[in-house]
Amino acid sequence: MTLNDVAIIGGGASGTTTAFHLANRGKKICLLEKDKDSTLRNCGGGMSAAVQNWFPFELNPIVDEVIKKVEFTWCLSDKVVAELSGASPFWIVKRENLDSFLLNKAINAGCILITSFNVIKIEKHSKIWKVTALDGRQIEAKAIVIADGSNSPWPKTFNLGPKRQHHASTFSVRIQGRGSLKKETARFEFGLVNNGFAWAFPLNDEVNIGIGTFLNNKDSISTNKILESLLPDLGFKTSDVIGQSGKLRVWNGHSNLNKDGIILVGDAASLCDPFLAEGLRPALMSGFEAAKILDYWLEGKVDNLNGYTEIMRRNWGNSMAWGKRISQVFYRFPKVGYKLGVKRPTAPKRIAQILSGEMSYEDIAKRVINRLLFSNLHL
Repeated sequence: MTLNDVAIIGGGASGTTTAFHLANRGKKICLLEKDKDSTLRNCGGGMSAAVQNWFPFELNPIVDEVIKKVEFTWCLSDKVVAELSGASPFWIVKRENLDSFLLNKAINAGCILITSFNVIKIEKHSKIWKVTALDGRQIEAKAIVIADGSNSPWPKTFNLGPKRQHHASTFSVRIQGRGSLKKETARFEFGLVNNGFAWAFPLNDEVNIGIGTFLNNKDSISTNKILESLLPDLGFKTSDVIGQSGKLRVWNGHSNLNKDGIILVGDAASLCDPFLAEGLRPALMSGFEAAKILDYWLEGKVDNLNGYTEIMRRNWGNSMAWGKRISQVFYRFPKVGYKLGVKRPTAPKRIAQILSGEMSYEDIAKRVINRLLFSNLHL
């Protein structure tokens, strides 16, 4: 049996990013994907253009729309508009196109793709990891990357990630046409959705419409009721739509993302933004950082993989700790949150900077939380 440097479980955005960077550094990489073909992904597809910094090739070929303006509404009115600075601060992509694009880059760099590989066992013998598929196939590697998304069972198996997982409930659908959504414009709607928001992102000749809830989300989302109000406001007829529902792991506290020879990336690592549900930027960031530390480790430049958890905490987790606090206050008092967190004169600029990756929640959180709490005490 051939020994791989790294076996990556999952061919989504984080897994393919890790695979490309490691293969591009000359490492022997095996990417294990459960599905045979690329399928429609339940994802809004929004990401900061700052992700380009993590790739030596242009991502523009798979960008469907460059967002330069974001509209916010409360119960379909009381609009606030944020002008995004820069040439291309926020991108919308079809998630399956992004995954396929990055996968092809990884394969061209030398990564081996094995499909229909449904992993049922991961175990370590001496210093070698052995991965077993449902059909009995086995792969051996010096290191393992867990990149199989929010439904991954492996973080719990290896006691990695948050001790207590927190999920956002989501629903996403694509509708042909543009409706009333303007060019280079995205929409966020607060007020219609309890403990969350709805969004509308343009995709050339389609619009991705989604709903997400972040607190007390044990019950299913009343999607039909929300869509009955939201669709006409977006210029679409109210009709039966077939979308995808899911549970998305969101950031829920600092946690260990690695052990000896094993790393979590992307949604499997519970990195999704707990306030705005941004998942692609941390997925790509984690893939890039995981590949870097694994390369050092394989070359004997570092003794362990602990630097990965440390840099993800510093570059992402510290901001998300504040994002979680904002989310807990904002979604408990959404009307006040919209008034004081979105409608303030400086808010559009701050929102634009967060969406574009220029500013973190940590930069603004204390002021926002204090303002929201103080205002609610005097209601």
